[in-house]
Amino acid sequence: MTPTRLATGFPTLLDRFFEGDVMDWANSNYSSTNTSLPRVNIRENSDEFTIEVAAPGMKKEDFYINLENDQLTVSSEVNESENENERYLRREYSFQSFQRTFNIAENVINGEKISAAYNDGILKISLPKKDEVKPRPPKQISIK
Repeated sequence: MTPTRLATGFPTLLDRFFEGDVMDWANSNYSSTNTSLPRVNIRENSDEFTIEVAAPGMKKEDFYINLENDQLTVSSEVNESENENERYLRREYSFQSFQRTFNIAENVINGEKISAAYNDGILKISLPKKDEVKPRPPKQISIK
């Protein structure tokens, strides 16, 4: 039984949400420095999915975003140069390198229109939905 399931063994609403076939947000996490990985938020509206990666203190040039088949990979590798005149006495934060991979359904996402922006410590990746999967407003049909 997963920790998010109720004591009765029934899945919670959150369990059912992430079991959907439309978008598999299972991810693969990797940090070569045994440091914490950037946290992500994933949102959806009628036009797109948005992945927000919290990575303060980085530059947009530090990120690599790759879409291959049905996997979107966000990674970063920062080579910090050490100053010979100083050394760390304590170092509790570092995002020297990481990788997060998200499985996406290619039949839902328009891969040609994926975009990304980095602002105020947040990397925002927009994954537009294909027109055929967007919800359509109801159509009024006239009676003759």
